[in-house]
This record gives sequence, C-alpha cells and structure tokens, in this order.
Amino acid sequence: MDMARRMVGLPEKRESLELNVDDKRLMELLGVDVGDVNVRGKNALKIDVVHACVRIRSESVAKLPLKVYQEDESGVQKATRHPVYQLLKLRPNQYMSAFDFWKCVEAQNCMYGNAYVSIEFDKRNGAVIGLWPLDASKVKVVVDDDSGLSNIAQPRTRLWYVVDLGHEKRKLAPDEVLHFKGGITLDGLVGIPPLDYLRATIENAAAATKFINNFFKQGLQVKGLIQYVGDLNEPAKKNFREKFEEMSSGLKNSHRIALMPVGYQFTPMSLSMADAQFLENTQMTIRAIATAFGIKMHQINDLARATHSNVAEQQKEFYTETLQSSLTMYEQESTFKLLLDWEITEGFYLRFNVDAILRGDLKSRYEAYRIGVQGGFLSPNEARAKEELSPKDGGDQLLVNGSYVPITEAGKAYALKGGDGTGKGEKDDPDEGDPGASGKA
Repeated sequence: MDMARRMVGLPEKRESLELNVDDKRLMELLGVDVGDVNVRGKNALKIDVVHACVRIRSESVAKLPLKVYQEDESGVQKATRHPVYQLLKLRPNQYMSAFDFWKCVEAQNCMYGNAYVSIEFDKRNGAVIGLWPLDASKVKVVVDDDSGLSNIAQPRTRLWYVVDLGHEKRKLAPDEVLHFKGGITLDGLVGIPPLDYLRATIENAAAATKFINNFFKQGLQVKGLIQYVGDLNEPAKKNFREKFEEMSSGLKNSHRIALMPVGYQFTPMSLSMADAQFLENTQMTIRAIATAFGIKMHQINDLARATHSNVAEQQKEFYTETLQSSLTMYEQESTFKLLLDWEITEGFYLRFNVDAILRGDLKSRYEAYRIGVQGGFLSPNEARAKEELSPKDGGDQLLVNGSYVPITEAGKAYALKGGDGTGKGEKDDPDEGDPGASGKA
C-alpha cells in the first residue's frame, strides 16, 4: 500500500506506536519470541524459587531490630530515649510495624535493585515522625550533571527523585528520601535490578513450571501425530482434532480408553522427562537463582548435600556473605539521613542487632557467657541482659581467675623462703615464732 502511494505521488502513510519497555508487543516487534512466559516485575514472584529467595531475604532482615547507639569515652550505650529509636523499633508509620516495613524494603531491593523511603518531618521542629516506603517501579532518579569541563573546581551536580503518584508527579530532594541500593550499582547512584540479569534463567524456571502444569492439566497425556490414509479438508481436520482432544485430554479423561476411527493411527511424538533431563535442568536453574540471591541450598529445602555441621556453618555464611553487606548499606544510609549533624558528631549511629541470627542453642550460648565472664571482659549482669534477665547486686563487677599473674611473675608462687626459686631452699624451723613451743635437749 505504501509503495502504491509513493508511485502515484501521495505522501507515505506512517503510524506511530508508543510502547513501554515492559510491553510484550515491543519484544515481538524486535523479533524476540516471549511466548506466554512473562517474568517481568512482580510476575517473577510467581516462580516458586524466586518467591522463596525473596521471602527468605526479606524476613531475615525484618526480624533484626535497628537500634540507635551512642559511642563516647565511657563506651557504647543504647540511646533508648532518642526519637528515632522508638520510630524504628516499633512503628515507622501508623500503618506498618517495623517488621512489615523492613520486609517491604528488602523485597523491593530484591525485585528492583532499589528501595525508596519517604521521610516525613515535623514542620514545627524538623524531627522525623514517619517513614513511608515508595513503590520502586514508580520512582525515577534524575541527575542534572551541569559541571562541564570548564567548571571542574565547582561542580553543580544535582539529584532528585520523581515519584509518579498516578494523579500527579512529585519531586523530592535527596534529604527527603532514604535510597537503598540493594543490587549491583555501576555509578553509585542507582542499583541495577537483579532480575534483569536473571531473566533468561527465570524464564527457564517459568517454562518448566508451565510445562508441568500443562502436563497435568492434559491428564498426563502425551502429544502425538495422527495419520489418516486419505484426504480431509480444513473444516474436517479441525473438527476431528477438537473431538479427539476432547475425548483424550484433560484430567477427567486420564486413564480412560480413547477410540480411534477406522483408518486412523496415533503415533506419540513427545519427549519424556528423563530423555530431556528435565530434573537435572530444573535443579541447575534453582541453584543459579538461589546463588544470585545469596541463598544457601538448605534454606530452600535442598538437603541433598547437607549435614548437621555444614548447615550451621552455612547459616553463618548467609549472614557474613549475604546479609552483612545489605545491613551495612541500611545502617549507613539511615544514620546519615535520620540523624542530625551534631548527633553524628556526638557519636550517635544506627546498627542492626544481629543476635537473632548468630544466637546458637541454649547450651552454646551459656558456654559462651561462661567464657566471657571468666575471661574478665563480660560482667555477669551483661550476660544476664543478653538473656533479657534482670540485673543482680554485685553483678557489674568483672571477675577473673586469681591465679593469673603477669608473665614476669611466673614461678614465684612456688619459691620457698630463702630459696633460689628452684624449690630447694632452706627448710623453715617449725618452732620458730611460736612462743609456746618447748625445745628439746
């Protein structure tokens, strides 16, 4: 049609189509066959292993309380009377508990690589009175880099956050938003969504789930080829196919006998799961996704190589290798934007209490307390406080074994009076110094 219009001298007719990057039609226009598998955005949570990994990470962070501490010359103490302490411990806003708040923040970090929290200030005194998580998919980071080569000494780079509220777009300053970058970041300003790099692997998991779903929906019936000696027109082919599928497919027809008309022959042509190495490929996909999220295999109930000892060690590695980096990121961003400058100068800071992860069984904890108390660096009351027990009188004193002496004094306890330290000194007179002792002739 366009060529005919050009031949007669008419202008070429063009149509414009605006598509979002997440629109399935855009992939089709680019020649990418996405089929019916869609793992973009929240749809990735429909994959069981992705849902499990996001749940484990979000709940692991949410169960750790974030507290305010102050470090000064006398040591480190909890700042329990600080306004932010109560806000983070109990309820960041009137609709969310602290557990739900951090679970939402970590889940968005896992899904989008970024999590944004709007800070609500008291207009009278500027104190923080609320923290509100934002939908990361509706927040855009805008960077205005106006430094230029001629103005390197005084750069004028500015950054702000544009939030799409549906009815309007609102621009927030950096000091009004807690920006947590949970994914990999290449510029230090915006995190890269991990699901973008895992899309091919997650699509494999989605395709496997869909295959199993369809396999059971069809009543465990395999696909095949029907041969017929003769010729059928298109309406006849369509009618026979529909009748045969209605008779042989579906859960209601499983284990039933299918009848074939005279002259027809059915030949199965589906590949079995064993021949396709379905189980092996599924296990590889699960391991790849779990590794990307930093989840240990025993946490998603894969106990093929688990033992009593290595599970305990893997649980510690989950904290040190997976959670510790995220917790450090949360602590630094929250300390910088939720505390005032003079408070940071006075030694105030925010830190997660990781005892909920590192605490062992009762026997292991008590053994650790015994070592700490006998070692002289942990008082009995400090050990009781870790078990949420009330302090006792005299429990603030540090205890130490009385036989401990400096290394320069080693061996002197065994030296006898008048001896040379070898234990062979002159024997003391048993009657010396005893006024009631009587001598012998």
